[in-house]
Amino acid sequence: MDIGVALLGHGFMGRAHSRALHMLRSLEERPAAVPRLGSVCGRDAAAVERTRGQYGWARAVPDWREQAVDPAVDLFDNTGPNSLHLEPTLAAIRAGKHVLCEKPLGRTAAEAHELWSAASAAGVLHMTGFNLRFLPAVRLARDLVTGGELGEPTHYRARFLASSALRPDQRRTWRFDAGSAGSGAVADLGSHIVDLARWLVGELRVVGASTRTFVATRDGEQVDVDDAFAAVVEFDCGATGTLEASRAAGRRSNLCAFELDGTRGSLSFDAGRLNELELTTTRKRAQRIDVTDPADPFMELWWPAPGHAIGWGDSFVHELRHLLRSIATGRSVAPDGADFEDGYRCALVCDAILAAAEDRSPLEAGAR
Repeated sequence: MDIGVALLGHGFMGRAHSRALHMLRSLEERPAAVPRLGSVCGRDAAAVERTRGQYGWARAVPDWREQAVDPAVDLFDNTGPNSLHLEPTLAAIRAGKHVLCEKPLGRTAAEAHELWSAASAAGVLHMTGFNLRFLPAVRLARDLVTGGELGEPTHYRARFLASSALRPDQRRTWRFDAGSAGSGAVADLGSHIVDLARWLVGELRVVGASTRTFVATRDGEQVDVDDAFAAVVEFDCGATGTLEASRAAGRRSNLCAFELDGTRGSLSFDAGRLNELELTTTRKRAQRIDVTDPADPFMELWWPAPGHAIGWGDSFVHELRHLLRSIATGRSVAPDGADFEDGYRCALVCDAILAAAEDRSPLEAGAR
Protein backbone atom coordinates (compact mmCIF):
# COMPACT_ATOMS: atom_id res chain seq x y z
CA MET A 1 0.00 0.00 0.00
CA ASP A 2 1.38 3.39 -1.02
CA ILE A 3 0.77 6.00 1.71
CA GLY A 4 1.29 9.68 1.00
CA VAL A 5 2.92 11.54 3.89
CA ALA A 6 3.10 15.25 4.69
CA LEU A 7 5.50 16.40 7.40
CA LEU A 8 5.17 19.58 9.45
CA GLY A 9 8.53 20.50 10.97
CA HIS A 10 12.16 20.32 9.92
CA GLY A 11 13.97 20.59 13.27
CA PHE A 12 15.18 17.88 15.62
CA MET A 13 12.03 15.74 15.43
CA GLY A 14 11.40 16.58 11.79
CA ARG A 15 14.81 15.17 10.90
CA ALA A 16 14.21 12.07 13.03
CA HIS A 17 10.92 11.35 11.25
CA SER A 18 12.35 12.18 7.82
CA ARG A 19 15.24 9.79 8.36
CA ALA A 20 12.90 7.02 9.51
CA LEU A 21 10.54 7.40 6.55
CA HIS A 22 13.46 7.56 4.12
CA MET A 23 14.94 4.36 5.58
CA LEU A 24 11.63 2.50 5.49
CA ARG A 25 11.52 2.86 1.73
CA SER A 26 14.50 0.50 1.44
CA LEU A 27 14.71 -1.59 4.64
CA GLU A 28 11.81 -4.00 4.25
CA GLU A 29 11.86 -6.63 1.54
CA ARG A 30 8.06 -7.01 1.44
CA PRO A 31 6.63 -3.95 3.22
CA ALA A 32 2.97 -3.85 4.17
CA ALA A 33 2.99 -0.14 3.39
CA VAL A 34 5.41 2.14 1.55
CA PRO A 35 5.64 5.81 2.56
CA ARG A 36 5.50 8.30 -0.29
CA LEU A 37 7.31 11.42 0.89
CA GLY A 38 5.05 14.15 -0.44
CA SER A 39 5.79 17.46 1.26
CA VAL A 40 7.69 18.98 4.16
CA CYS A 41 6.72 22.30 5.72
CA GLY A 42 8.35 24.86 8.01
CA ARG A 43 8.91 28.57 8.60
CA ASP A 44 12.56 28.68 7.47
CA ALA A 45 12.39 28.26 3.69
CA ALA A 46 16.11 27.53 3.28
CA ALA A 47 16.11 24.91 6.05
CA VAL A 48 12.98 23.26 4.68
CA GLU A 49 14.57 23.05 1.25
CA ARG A 50 17.67 21.41 2.72
CA THR A 51 15.48 18.84 4.49
CA ARG A 52 13.56 18.21 1.28
CA GLY A 53 16.72 17.51 -0.69
CA GLN A 54 18.47 15.51 2.04
CA TYR A 55 15.65 13.05 2.70
CA GLY A 56 13.88 12.93 -0.64
CA TRP A 57 10.67 14.85 -0.01
CA ALA A 58 8.95 15.74 -3.28
CA ARG A 59 8.08 19.31 -2.31
CA ALA A 60 8.85 22.00 0.24
CA VAL A 61 5.77 24.06 1.12
CA PRO A 62 5.46 27.22 3.23
CA ASP A 63 2.03 26.61 4.79
CA TRP A 64 0.70 23.56 6.62
CA ARG A 65 -2.82 24.48 5.53
CA GLU A 66 -1.90 23.35 2.03
CA GLN A 67 -0.76 19.99 3.40
CA ALA A 68 -3.88 19.48 5.51
CA VAL A 69 -6.20 19.52 2.47
CA ASP A 70 -3.85 18.00 -0.13
CA PRO A 71 -5.71 15.03 -1.70
CA ALA A 72 -2.39 13.21 -2.19
CA VAL A 73 -1.80 13.15 1.59
CA ASP A 74 -2.97 10.12 3.57
CA LEU A 75 -0.91 10.75 6.74
CA PHE A 76 -0.22 14.13 8.32
CA ASP A 77 2.90 13.90 10.52
CA ASN A 78 3.16 16.83 12.95
CA THR A 79 6.61 17.38 14.50
CA GLY A 80 6.18 21.12 14.98
CA PRO A 81 6.49 23.09 18.23
CA ASN A 82 3.92 22.30 20.92
CA SER A 83 1.94 25.44 20.05
CA LEU A 84 1.42 24.02 16.55
CA HIS A 85 0.11 20.65 17.64
CA LEU A 86 -3.57 21.58 18.00
CA GLU A 87 -4.61 23.67 14.99
CA PRO A 88 -2.73 21.89 12.16
CA THR A 89 -3.58 18.40 13.48
CA LEU A 90 -7.26 19.35 13.82
CA ALA A 91 -7.29 20.66 10.27
CA ALA A 92 -5.80 17.41 8.97
CA ILE A 93 -8.32 15.34 10.94
CA ARG A 94 -11.22 17.35 9.54
CA ALA A 95 -9.86 16.73 6.06
CA GLY A 96 -9.94 12.98 6.72
CA LYS A 97 -6.19 12.42 7.11
CA HIS A 98 -4.63 9.90 9.45
CA VAL A 99 -2.47 11.76 11.98
CA LEU A 100 0.74 11.36 13.93
CA CYS A 101 1.50 14.11 16.43
CA GLU A 102 4.68 14.31 18.46
CA LYS A 103 4.47 14.37 22.23
CA PRO A 104 3.15 16.11 24.21
CA LEU A 105 -0.11 15.81 22.30
CA GLY A 106 -1.26 19.17 23.66
CA ARG A 107 0.08 21.98 25.80
CA THR A 108 -2.68 21.03 28.23
CA ALA A 109 -4.92 18.04 28.77
CA ALA A 110 -7.81 20.11 27.36
CA GLU A 111 -6.01 20.49 24.04
CA ALA A 112 -5.11 16.80 23.99
CA HIS A 113 -8.73 15.84 24.70
CA GLU A 114 -9.93 18.03 21.82
CA LEU A 115 -7.61 16.21 19.42
CA TRP A 116 -8.59 12.77 20.72
CA SER A 117 -12.30 13.58 20.44
CA ALA A 118 -11.92 14.94 16.92
CA ALA A 119 -9.86 11.99 15.67
CA SER A 120 -12.26 9.48 17.21
CA ALA A 121 -15.29 11.19 15.69
CA ALA A 122 -13.62 11.38 12.26
CA GLY A 123 -12.68 7.71 12.28
CA VAL A 124 -9.06 8.36 11.31
CA LEU A 125 -6.09 6.52 12.77
CA HIS A 126 -4.22 8.58 15.34
CA MET A 127 -0.89 8.18 17.10
CA THR A 128 1.07 10.17 19.69
CA GLY A 129 4.83 10.11 19.14
CA PHE A 130 6.16 8.26 22.17
CA ASN A 131 9.12 6.65 20.44
CA LEU A 132 10.57 5.04 23.58
CA ARG A 133 7.87 2.36 23.30
CA PHE A 134 9.64 1.26 20.11
CA LEU A 135 13.07 0.54 21.54
CA PRO A 136 13.60 -3.26 21.49
CA ALA A 137 14.64 -3.46 25.16
CA VAL A 138 11.66 -1.36 26.27
CA ARG A 139 9.25 -3.49 24.23
CA LEU A 140 10.79 -6.62 25.77
CA ALA A 141 10.20 -5.08 29.22
CA ARG A 142 6.53 -4.59 28.33
CA ASP A 143 6.27 -8.19 27.08
CA LEU A 144 7.77 -9.50 30.33
CA VAL A 145 5.38 -7.41 32.44
CA THR A 146 2.25 -8.38 30.51
CA GLY A 147 3.41 -12.01 30.49
CA GLY A 148 3.45 -12.06 34.29
CA GLU A 149 7.22 -12.50 34.65
CA LEU A 150 7.40 -9.86 37.42
CA GLY A 151 4.14 -10.73 39.17
CA GLU A 152 2.12 -7.78 40.48
CA PRO A 153 3.86 -4.37 40.21
CA THR A 154 4.93 -2.85 43.53
CA HIS A 155 7.40 -0.04 42.73
CA TYR A 156 8.27 2.02 39.63
CA ARG A 157 11.08 4.57 39.36
CA ALA A 158 11.95 6.64 36.28
CA ARG A 159 14.24 9.56 35.52
CA PHE A 160 15.06 11.60 32.43
CA LEU A 161 17.97 13.94 33.08
CA ALA A 162 19.61 16.41 30.70
CA SER A 163 21.56 19.66 30.93
CA SER A 164 20.24 21.66 27.96
CA ALA A 165 18.94 24.46 30.22
CA LEU A 166 22.47 25.09 31.52
CA ARG A 167 24.23 25.53 28.18
CA PRO A 168 25.90 28.97 28.10
CA ASP A 169 24.58 29.61 24.59
CA GLN A 170 21.02 28.45 25.30
CA ARG A 171 18.62 31.14 24.04
CA ARG A 172 15.01 31.73 25.08
CA THR A 173 13.47 29.48 22.43
CA TRP A 174 9.85 28.32 22.37
CA ARG A 175 10.78 25.50 24.78
CA PHE A 176 11.29 28.11 27.53
CA ASP A 177 7.98 29.90 26.94
CA ALA A 178 4.79 28.62 28.57
CA GLY A 179 2.57 29.98 25.81
CA SER A 180 4.43 27.94 23.21
CA ALA A 181 5.49 24.85 25.18
CA GLY A 182 2.85 24.50 27.90
CA SER A 183 5.52 23.55 30.42
CA GLY A 184 9.25 22.85 30.53
CA ALA A 185 10.81 19.61 31.70
CA VAL A 186 7.36 18.22 32.52
CA ALA A 187 6.21 18.33 28.88
CA ASP A 188 9.59 17.90 27.22
CA LEU A 189 11.04 14.99 29.19
CA GLY A 190 8.47 14.06 31.79
CA SER A 191 5.81 13.11 29.25
CA HIS A 192 8.05 10.25 28.08
CA ILE A 193 8.41 8.70 31.51
CA VAL A 194 4.75 9.29 32.37
CA ASP A 195 3.77 7.42 29.23
CA LEU A 196 6.09 4.54 30.12
CA ALA A 197 4.68 4.47 33.65
CA ARG A 198 1.14 4.10 32.30
CA TRP A 199 2.20 1.55 29.67
CA LEU A 200 4.20 -0.65 32.03
CA VAL A 201 2.30 -0.32 35.33
CA GLY A 202 -1.13 1.21 34.69
CA GLU A 203 -3.06 4.38 35.38
CA LEU A 204 -1.80 6.81 38.02
CA ARG A 205 -4.29 8.00 40.63
CA VAL A 206 -2.35 10.20 43.10
CA VAL A 207 0.45 12.68 42.39
CA GLY A 208 2.56 14.83 44.70
CA ALA A 209 5.23 16.99 43.08
CA SER A 210 7.61 19.92 43.13
CA THR A 211 9.07 21.91 40.25
CA ARG A 212 12.01 24.31 39.95
CA THR A 213 13.23 26.90 37.47
CA PHE A 214 17.00 27.28 37.87
CA VAL A 215 17.65 29.82 35.11
CA ALA A 216 15.11 32.57 35.73
CA THR A 217 15.80 34.82 32.73
CA ARG A 218 16.95 34.28 29.16
CA ASP A 219 17.70 37.01 26.64
CA GLY A 220 16.49 39.53 29.21
CA GLU A 221 13.05 37.92 29.55
CA GLN A 222 11.50 35.96 32.40
CA VAL A 223 11.35 32.18 32.00
CA ASP A 224 7.88 30.94 32.92
CA VAL A 225 8.36 27.16 32.63
CA ASP A 226 9.98 24.57 34.87
CA ASP A 227 13.55 23.35 34.40
CA ALA A 228 12.99 20.27 36.59
CA PHE A 229 10.40 18.33 38.53
CA ALA A 230 10.19 15.46 40.98
CA ALA A 231 7.00 13.55 41.71
CA VAL A 232 5.81 10.80 44.01
CA VAL A 233 2.93 8.81 42.57
CA GLU A 234 0.49 6.01 43.34
CA PHE A 235 -1.02 3.71 40.71
CA ASP A 236 -4.50 2.23 40.50
CA CYS A 237 -2.96 -1.23 40.98
CA GLY A 238 -1.52 -0.18 44.36
CA ALA A 239 2.08 0.27 43.25
CA THR A 240 4.04 3.36 44.29
CA GLY A 241 6.57 5.25 42.23
CA THR A 242 8.80 8.24 41.66
CA LEU A 243 9.21 10.30 38.49
CA GLU A 244 12.01 12.79 37.96
CA ALA A 245 13.07 14.91 35.00
CA SER A 246 15.44 17.82 34.60
CA ARG A 247 17.00 19.99 31.93
CA ALA A 248 19.42 21.37 34.51
CA ALA A 249 21.12 18.17 35.68
CA GLY A 250 24.78 19.12 35.84
CA ARG A 251 26.44 17.95 32.66
CA ARG A 252 24.25 14.96 31.88
CA SER A 253 23.45 14.78 28.22
CA ASN A 254 20.54 12.33 28.01
CA LEU A 255 20.10 9.98 30.96
CA CYS A 256 16.82 8.10 30.57
CA ALA A 257 16.21 5.09 32.80
CA PHE A 258 13.49 3.20 34.63
CA GLU A 259 13.19 0.37 37.14
CA LEU A 260 10.15 -1.77 37.87
CA ASP A 261 9.75 -4.12 40.83
CA GLY A 262 7.05 -6.74 41.20
CA THR A 263 6.14 -9.53 43.56
CA ARG A 264 8.13 -12.07 41.51
CA GLY A 265 10.96 -10.10 39.95
CA SER A 266 12.53 -6.79 38.89
CA LEU A 267 13.77 -5.22 35.69
CA SER A 268 15.71 -2.11 34.77
CA PHE A 269 16.54 -0.19 31.60
CA ASP A 270 19.08 2.56 30.97
CA ALA A 271 19.22 4.30 27.58
CA GLY A 272 22.98 4.55 28.03
CA ARG A 273 22.92 0.79 27.38
CA LEU A 274 20.23 0.99 24.75
CA ASN A 275 20.28 -2.63 23.64
CA GLU A 276 20.24 -4.18 27.12
CA LEU A 277 17.63 -5.05 29.72
CA GLU A 278 18.42 -6.27 33.23
CA LEU A 279 16.07 -8.84 34.73
CA THR A 280 16.19 -10.22 38.27
CA THR A 281 14.09 -13.29 39.05
CA THR A 282 12.64 -14.58 42.31
CA ARG A 283 15.93 -16.39 42.94
CA LYS A 284 17.60 -12.96 43.01
CA ARG A 285 19.79 -13.91 40.11
CA ALA A 286 20.28 -10.92 37.83
CA GLN A 287 20.74 -11.43 34.11
CA ARG A 288 21.64 -8.83 31.53
CA ILE A 289 19.71 -9.54 28.34
CA ASP A 290 21.31 -8.45 25.08
CA VAL A 291 18.24 -7.47 23.05
CA THR A 292 19.80 -7.84 19.59
CA ASP A 293 18.68 -11.30 18.51
CA PRO A 294 16.67 -11.40 15.26
CA ALA A 295 13.80 -12.88 17.33
CA ASP A 296 13.75 -9.88 19.69
CA PRO A 297 11.23 -7.05 19.16
CA PHE A 298 11.78 -5.16 15.87
CA MET A 299 15.15 -6.78 15.23
CA GLU A 300 13.89 -8.76 12.22
CA LEU A 301 14.12 -5.45 10.38
CA TRP A 302 17.88 -5.20 10.78
CA TRP A 303 20.64 -7.84 10.88
CA PRO A 304 20.44 -11.65 10.42
CA ALA A 305 22.75 -12.45 13.36
CA PRO A 306 22.60 -11.42 17.07
CA GLY A 307 24.98 -8.96 18.68
CA HIS A 308 24.58 -6.09 16.19
CA ALA A 309 23.37 -3.07 18.13
CA ILE A 310 20.99 -0.45 16.80
CA GLY A 311 20.60 3.21 17.82
CA TRP A 312 18.08 5.59 19.38
CA GLY A 313 17.06 6.99 16.01
CA ASP A 314 15.95 3.56 14.89
CA SER A 315 13.05 3.68 17.35
CA PHE A 316 11.41 6.14 14.94
CA VAL A 317 11.79 3.62 12.13
CA HIS A 318 9.90 1.07 14.23
CA GLU A 319 7.32 3.66 15.25
CA LEU A 320 6.58 4.85 11.71
CA ARG A 321 6.48 1.29 10.39
CA HIS A 322 3.93 0.39 13.07
CA LEU A 323 1.73 3.34 12.10
CA LEU A 324 1.97 2.68 8.35
CA ARG A 325 1.06 -0.97 8.91
CA SER A 326 -1.91 0.10 11.03
CA ILE A 327 -3.10 2.36 8.22
CA ALA A 328 -2.67 -0.43 5.68
CA THR A 329 -4.64 -2.92 7.78
CA GLY A 330 -7.13 -0.51 9.34
CA ARG A 331 -6.14 -1.51 12.88
CA SER A 332 -5.63 0.85 15.82
CA VAL A 333 -2.05 1.63 16.82
CA ALA A 334 -2.92 0.67 20.43
CA PRO A 335 -1.91 -1.01 22.66
CA ASP A 336 1.68 -1.25 21.40
CA GLY A 337 1.65 2.29 20.06
CA ALA A 338 0.27 5.32 21.85
CA ASP A 339 -2.96 6.64 20.35
CA PHE A 340 -4.47 10.05 21.09
CA GLU A 341 -6.24 8.66 24.16
CA ASP A 342 -2.82 7.74 25.55
CA GLY A 343 -1.62 11.24 24.68
CA TYR A 344 -4.57 12.72 26.54
CA ARG A 345 -4.19 10.54 29.64
CA CYS A 346 -0.47 11.34 29.76
CA ALA A 347 -1.35 15.05 29.57
CA LEU A 348 -3.76 14.62 32.49
CA VAL A 349 -0.87 13.34 34.63
CA CYS A 350 1.45 16.13 33.45
CA ASP A 351 -1.20 18.72 34.35
CA ALA A 352 -1.59 17.03 37.75
CA ILE A 353 2.18 17.25 38.34
CA LEU A 354 2.11 20.98 37.62
CA ALA A 355 -0.97 21.52 39.79
CA ALA A 356 0.46 19.49 42.67
CA ALA A 357 3.68 21.51 42.53
CA GLU A 358 1.70 24.74 42.57
CA ASP A 359 -0.68 23.80 45.40
CA ARG A 360 1.51 21.64 47.64
CA SER A 361 1.51 22.15 51.41
CA PRO A 362 5.06 21.32 52.49
CA LEU A 363 5.74 19.85 55.94
CA GLU A 364 8.85 20.40 57.95
CA ALA A 365 11.04 17.31 57.98
CA GLY A 366 13.80 18.52 60.30
CA ALA A 367 14.11 18.50 64.09
CA ARG A 368 12.07 21.06 65.96
